[in-house]
Amino acid sequence: MRLLLTRPEPDATRTAQALRARGHDTLVAPLLSMQTIQADFAGPYAAVLMTSANAARAISTHPRAGELTSLPALTVGARSGEAAREAGFGNVASADGALGDLVAPVVARFAGSSQRLLYLAGEDRAGDLAGELAAHGISVETAVIYRAVGAGHLPAELRDALSNASLDGALHYSRRSAATLIELSRSAGVLNALLNLVHHSLSAEVAAPLRNAGAPRVSIAPRPEEEALIGLL
Repeated sequence: MRLLLTRPEPDATRTAQALRARGHDTLVAPLLSMQTIQADFAGPYAAVLMTSANAARAISTHPRAGELTSLPALTVGARSGEAAREAGFGNVASADGALGDLVAPVVARFAGSSQRLLYLAGEDRAGDLAGELAAHGISVETAVIYRAVGAGHLPAELRDALSNASLDGALHYSRRSAATLIELSRSAGVLNALLNLVHHSLSAEVAAPLRNAGAPRVSIAPRPEEEALIGLL
């Protein structure tokens, strides 16, 4: 199969390599780029929460990175946990799921404690982790540490591939990237060609823009993990 990947780098290249190792051809066309925000935050904190590998990459260059990486890190999934370790965190626990799956282990560990947690977040995010934890009496400070910037137009190679019907399917990792792909494809006059692909999504939330746009063939990974997503192919 020839598959489209629109997720940001460096994850797009890493995923493309995994797909090629399984015999798939890939078109890598990132539609979002990540920008680090030098957020200010107070402290002290008992632990750091992350729901994206992008947060771990962003904090690695922060002036207070050394202070934070000495704390326990609780992450939403295996990939964000791996990125946290790469950023220098030595004590990392992963919920191996979606945002909602991170709530339970945090509550089990910190409910009833007066300690404060730091959530390193993106500017555009789904869900309200701090709000959910506040309902359990856990104090969380949210620091916006990165933002995703959408492309202004569809890359020419991707536009041509859709026009020529040379793609079989697409893998989707975030609602924002899926929505951006739909918007730019509509502007480029190739939306129908895009919707006719087989779309594989990491979660129902990610798939929502595709279904709302009328894509007839959308599958959802049984778990919000890359291996489960690739397993749909």
